[in-house]
Amino acid sequence: MLRLSPAPSRAPSYAAVLRAPHAAPAFGAALVGRLSYGMISLSLMLAVKDATGSFTAAGVVMALFGATSVLLSPARAALVDRYGPRRALPPMAGLYAVLLAVLAYATWRPGAPSPLLGVLAVTAGACTPPLGPVMRTLWSRLVPDRELLRRAYSLDGVAEELLFVTGPLLVGVVIRHTVPAAGVAISAALVLVGTGALVSSPAVRGATPRPAAQPAAAPDGVSGGRRTLLEIAGLRHAALAAAAVGLCLGALDLLVVAFAEQHHRGGSVAWVLAALSAGSAVGGLAYGAVPWRAPNRMRLPVLVAGLGTALVVAGLSPGVPVLVAVVAAAGVFVAPALTTAYLLADESVDPGARTRAGAWVNTAINAGSALGSATMGLLVDRLAPPVCFAIAAVPALVCAAVVACGAPSRGRAERTPAPDTDGASPA
Repeated sequence: MLRLSPAPSRAPSYAAVLRAPHAAPAFGAALVGRLSYGMISLSLMLAVKDATGSFTAAGVVMALFGATSVLLSPARAALVDRYGPRRALPPMAGLYAVLLAVLAYATWRPGAPSPLLGVLAVTAGACTPPLGPVMRTLWSRLVPDRELLRRAYSLDGVAEELLFVTGPLLVGVVIRHTVPAAGVAISAALVLVGTGALVSSPAVRGATPRPAAQPAAAPDGVSGGRRTLLEIAGLRHAALAAAAVGLCLGALDLLVVAFAEQHHRGGSVAWVLAALSAGSAVGGLAYGAVPWRAPNRMRLPVLVAGLGTALVVAGLSPGVPVLVAVVAAAGVFVAPALTTAYLLADESVDPGARTRAGAWVNTAINAGSALGSATMGLLVDRLAPPVCFAIAAVPALVCAAVVACGAPSRGRAERTPAPDTDGASPA
């Protein structure tokens, strides 16, 4: 059971987060760059479709872009941890922006060869600068108080949620006046400007790469040798929870479409998904505003289980209006669960590995979302909606049980320093 802390009567506010020295400029710069990620998926998909005349080609290019961007995220984060954001981010952002500009040029008019677009997409995805993990690492430096840090992470998560709602809307405005490839070019400009402003900010100027930590003792049940990041229980649980949330959300997107069509309300899909985002934003802000006594490792399974339970209830909805309400309630658990996962990852590793830890959580979310969509695509036409919703909830409920059972006991320390010299080895 989650318990409120009898903590201070004057709890720190979100304004206090932004008043931290150098926090607001760094956060604003990171958001500008991260808006690129909210726009690029839809822009690139539409641009490739227009250039090739093929939805299949557009889907393959997007899959290649997404796969390299997600799977190589820990490797790029390792470079940031090793060399510092001021040295690592500009080359990534520069290459990423140039490759997006080339993609925009190649897709501006019909006739671009699909293999060329695939190669460009793979290369661009490999260079995606990890602005989200970097900003969360900066929050840990800018806001050393753990209570205030939870608010900072909540604010960051809600802002990111809104960026991924705003990005497609901006793409819609762009394509009303010009070709979709312009959206790809704007994405390139945003990441270049945002990254440049971020690395120029005082917050990043004070961030220096940390020396490699000494080898840590092997964990329980592991014989000798160095520990990789994912051998740390806290980070492993955080990544598992993030993957479960991603699986649920990826499946939910398809389930909402199927449910709406079954009830002859196809136009209501946008309202249901908007309710999910609104619930997540409200839940994230409320979660960050409340002081909790329970540690992150205890809160995490409760929040993930809440999401799974809400999905089961959503499958029993008699109509779209009820589904909107239940999905909004499910959304209330999303941002808090992800915020807690990032916090747990952050506190479980050495300061020199925080960017990689955040990148593993981020990778888990995106990989889970892709897997959830693919899996539910195979089931949604074969099973009744309540069964599909229940299946979508299984990862969250199982994950909650695993994380709850694996929480440290008998006062054993949750945090153990963990070097990971390459930071990019797959789990």
